[in-house]
Amino acid sequence: MATMKKSIRIAAPLGEVRRALTDPAALQVWLAEHAEVSLPDRYQFWGRFTPDGKAPHQHLKHSDDNSLRFDWELDGVTTAVEIGLIAESGSTLLTLTQTEVPGWPEMLTTPGDRSLMHTYWALVLANLADYAEGREPLALCDFTSAVLRHEVLIDADRLAVYESLTEPEQFSRWSGVMVEAELKPGGRWAMGGFEANPHPARIIDIQPGHSMSIDWGEMVQTWELADSEGRTQLTFVHSGFDEAKPPYDGWLGALSGLAELRRYHEIKNWRPIAVETQLEGLPDGLLTSN
Repeated sequence: MATMKKSIRIAAPLGEVRRALTDPAALQVWLAEHAEVSLPDRYQFWGRFTPDGKAPHQHLKHSDDNSLRFDWELDGVTTAVEIGLIAESGSTLLTLTQTEVPGWPEMLTTPGDRSLMHTYWALVLANLADYAEGREPLALCDFTSAVLRHEVLIDADRLAVYESLTEPEQFSRWSGVMVEAELKPGGRWAMGGFEANPHPARIIDIQPGHSMSIDWGEMVQTWELADSEGRTQLTFVHSGFDEAKPPYDGWLGALSGLAELRRYHEIKNWRPIAVETQLEGLPDGLLTSN
């Protein structure tokens, strides 16, 4: 097992970010269904938006104005989570680490909640950034449901959103993930590029300006765009999977990507929130943000 590290930049003062991290009411907006905080003794969250969320499994170890550290038991293993905050000019650099999580590519094949942590925190931190900046968080993943469907309004022209979802250079820019694609039915959709990905997903349907479906092998990802009073409604669905084992890892990653896509189109002078991601075994060149 390995230690994962994620750093993001939030366009909000450190005090506002810390309040979002420690106010139970705020946590129930961007993190979890239930949260109880009583510093320096307790920091717990649980519910349907938390892996293994029937009861809280966090134990606070340390808190101060710039950091939180807690143990989180997952799959019967104690993982250590640390969140650090550094004030910058008009923004806050947040760094999160978690121990005892699978590296790459083990996280893709190892069962259990620890394999979700890479994409779980990607979504959670995207929600935190939106909340601290005064924006509505995009979504939370319901780990009690096999329905993987989300709708989001993006304040941008439909064709502009379509191009950002299909044009590889634009897609790589906002998503932070290298991609190469053949935009036709049967065409390859290769995360990491054609050379690095010998078994890519396949485009099974594409309607220019409106929709695309991609077959990832164990599930099909479909998105559709519609005009909505000057904005674009994006409907995003994962289907065709074994409902006894919903692919929450991919769904979490997709939702975190949608959060960045919305920011890309709506925030003036946009820049990605991701600063650095470290995960043992992660292929060189897969992430463009590192």
